[in-house]
Amino acid sequence: MTTTPGNASSILPGKPPVVELATWQAAREELLVREKAHTREGDAIAAARRRLPMVEFNGAVEVTGVDGRVPFVDLFQGDDELVVYKHMWSDGAPYQGQCEGCTTTAWHVKDAVYLNARGVSFAVLTSGPWDEVAPYVEFMGYTQPWYSVRGVEAPVGGGMGQIVCFLRDGDRVFLTYSTTGRGNEPVNGSFSLLDMTPYGRREAWEDNPEGWPEAPQADSPVGGHGSPIGWFWRSDADGVATWGPTSRPVPQWTRPGATPV
Repeated sequence: MTTTPGNASSILPGKPPVVELATWQAAREELLVREKAHTREGDAIAAARRRLPMVEFNGAVEVTGVDGRVPFVDLFQGDDELVVYKHMWSDGAPYQGQCEGCTTTAWHVKDAVYLNARGVSFAVLTSGPWDEVAPYVEFMGYTQPWYSVRGVEAPVGGGMGQIVCFLRDGDRVFLTYSTTGRGNEPVNGSFSLLDMTPYGRREAWEDNPEGWPEAPQADSPVGGHGSPIGWFWRSDADGVATWGPTSRPVPQWTRPGATPV
């Protein structure tokens, strides 16, 4: 039996049983069979995704960015492929009042160099007005190009909170794929790493062992009193999830030079 100094018990309240390394290895290998099957199914789905039909649309439609109004096709930056994240927007809201899921996704793609190396450009589109979006982008320290698509029809505008992929063939532009909800999670590497940790994401919907720590709580206008939704986005200086006047986007606590909201 594997033990630790000063703790000879194999039972720790609210935690899995303590076992010998060989027993742990056997359980780990049993789970690995399921993990490999999950990976292979993901590969098969990706193969089907590459075979989806395409929708052609007018790539000359204009969007608004730091250089003013530009045709959508310019977002490819000469590449054949483009991935965009379509960021929701709440008009007139403070910076910490924007969508927690969208802002977290955008933060995780501060550097798209590996996409660029494969001939894929990346941009963020949002339904917000540019005069509100521009200072928000500066405050957050985002490095990827942002564009307002207010008033622009789908597939460039339209529904937000999505990852959307496009293909260019000369001047012709095509919609190839989109996903939303938890389909956006591949961008959020932090979620994948948390899924590997003992306590996981610590969100209310997770299937956890008996006695596992509860999700951090917060009074939320989105999810109601005690909702853990958005714990990964807004907090006070002590890291407590909150939507109050002392809250800030979580990454901003690591940037003391950023002006408070």
